[in-house]
Amino acid sequence: MRRLLLFTVLAMLAGNLDAQPLNRATYSTMIKIADQKLAEEDYYNALDWYEQAYEEVQDVDVAMKIARLYYFLRDYVKAERSYTRAFRKDRKEVYFEERLTFAQCLKMNGKYDEAIKEFESYIGKSTDEAKKEQAQIELEGAKFARIAPDAKNMTVSNAGQNVNSSYSEYSAVLAPGGQKMYYSSFNSEEIIVVDKNNTDYFAKIFTADRTAEGWSKGVALDEKINRPDYHNSNVTLSPDGKRMFFTRQLLSGNVVSESKIYMSEFKSGGWTPANEVEGVNGAYIANHPAVGELFGSEVLFFTSDMEGGQGGMDIYYSSYKGGKYGQPLPLSPKINTTGDEYTPYYRDGILYFSSTGHPGLGGFDIFSSEWNGAVWSEPVNMGKGYNSSVDDLYFMLDESGYSGFLLSNRPGTRWLKSKGKTCCDDIYNVSLKIILADLRTTVFDQETEEALSGATVQLIDLTEEEQAGSVIDTKTNGNGNLFDFPLELDKFYRLIATRTDYYSDTLEFNTMGLLDSKTFEIPVKLKPTPVYITISKEEPIELENIYYAFDDDKILPAAEPDLNFVLEIMNEYPDMVIELSSHTDSRGNDAYNRDLSQRRAESARNWLLARGVERKRIQAVGYGETVPKTVTANITQEYPFLKAGDVLIESFIEALATEEEKEGAHQVNRRTEFKIVSGPTSIKIEETRLIRKGAREVRDETEEKKNDTPH
Repeated sequence: MRRLLLFTVLAMLAGNLDAQPLNRATYSTMIKIADQKLAEEDYYNALDWYEQAYEEVQDVDVAMKIARLYYFLRDYVKAERSYTRAFRKDRKEVYFEERLTFAQCLKMNGKYDEAIKEFESYIGKSTDEAKKEQAQIELEGAKFARIAPDAKNMTVSNAGQNVNSSYSEYSAVLAPGGQKMYYSSFNSEEIIVVDKNNTDYFAKIFTADRTAEGWSKGVALDEKINRPDYHNSNVTLSPDGKRMFFTRQLLSGNVVSESKIYMSEFKSGGWTPANEVEGVNGAYIANHPAVGELFGSEVLFFTSDMEGGQGGMDIYYSSYKGGKYGQPLPLSPKINTTGDEYTPYYRDGILYFSSTGHPGLGGFDIFSSEWNGAVWSEPVNMGKGYNSSVDDLYFMLDESGYSGFLLSNRPGTRWLKSKGKTCCDDIYNVSLKIILADLRTTVFDQETEEALSGATVQLIDLTEEEQAGSVIDTKTNGNGNLFDFPLELDKFYRLIATRTDYYSDTLEFNTMGLLDSKTFEIPVKLKPTPVYITISKEEPIELENIYYAFDDDKILPAAEPDLNFVLEIMNEYPDMVIELSSHTDSRGNDAYNRDLSQRRAESARNWLLARGVERKRIQAVGYGETVPKTVTANITQEYPFLKAGDVLIESFIEALATEEEKEGAHQVNRRTEFKIVSGPTSIKIEETRLIRKGAREVRDETEEKKNDTPH
């Protein structure tokens, strides 16, 4: 199977399905168009037309074509569903041989017990010996998958969306030092769909740098490497990082028709123009180069479909001597099988490769075989973690042996919506150390920045794109503001913080591309929700910031915030009429106090009139000392020598112990108030508009702390 670029190009071709006719086509027309699209290798449009035809007539032949296409396009979930639908109609088992592919679908979907039953049933009934042999290998892989332990002391994590697109990536490799990556991809930012008007849909080789936040955005190499009109892929480096090997490929339809290996050298800070590697290329597919060593000499491993192999794509090697590569030779039948062997990588006497011909957990599994100087050992499946129920390829480790990559279409991979979660391959970081991630969230008041206890934090997994997300955990902290959550790698998360009397807040983050353990410290600041109070008709509301200079009626700048508040209320309720009243303390004669308070009330009214309020809507009244204040709980907080409920008449004030206490009590009586006298019977306003921080501080800056009336 010449698989290298097939699925990416197929996915890109799927960008625009054919427009449907205004008048629905007949069944025969649908089948004709579908067959034509299939012959043109326009698989997604063919699938669309077959699905429409099946809605008209539930024909078993059409159902089977749909199932085959979904499997070919690596949408294994829909393939399994479609095969199940088709087999229900195939009562005579005309399509019995398709049971092998159906069993492979079950295996790809991780349903190993069901797959084992299907493989065993197929082996017992089939008469095709070659396919029975294939089914036996698949059966052994499914049985191994049930008992295979998870790999220890290693972590596989998605390399992140800076390097992974919604299409497939290929051949990621680390440069010496581990700080730079080379990989092959399609530039998904530039490509929407492959069509006749788009000439730049070819795969290119990119580089990305390791940063504290993961891998940087990939940058394409220049045309010395990325030759126009060719797919440039399968990049690898020599151990010293001074030579780059890669392939340039052409497609015929959706099949690789030409693939040759090229080499470039790093000189004077850049890569030289690439040259075809003589000795390894020929009238066959040469793919997946990897530098290694056999019999004390450098060799170039690669895969090919040349004659003389075991079948499918096999691994070959060519010895490097005197600046030239010798005749390619196949590796041992221990490694090469009747299936496909792909993506060899050699390090310290061990050859890593992917294969469909050895028992595995999924499609392509990663295997290793050790060279003892004369022969290769039996390949060993690398097990879970390295391998999944789907495809795993391009495994490599850097010179340290602790960091590397693999490519896979396993869960957690970015994928094209409507094309199936397993359509495309992503680059995954491999770390032979445990990488852990956790979340520490703290909750604060947005305005005061004080810690908030009693909040609730909910953590939601957003990784599945077609879902709204699933709740992982919900925690409430009644005694503090700290929340801890363990996290998984390769996940997209949403955090929702809530608390009574506060607006909720939502934040999103992800654990993609982590190269080391990380604690995500995310502070959340919640905004208080407004508290409304009701002001009823005839209920006096004190304006605490309206003060006057000694024995004066002029409005001071400090009074403007409260007068602005009254102006806003008047504008909000255009039919409201208010009484704006002013009060003095009891010192001085009654007539003078009434006159001073009247002049002050009129000054406040004039301030409002100058800003557009009609005179008839404001009644200015000066009460002098005739309406003393009744002590409230709020007043006692500021003046603890007062008693709630008492009326601050002159005789009470004179009974206070100290001059400071007497002055404080007089100060409470000096005030400006407003109340509704007609219009709405009550109004609702935010408490923060009426009770503002700094009211007392503003008052202290005035001369109102002294008696404002002459004795």
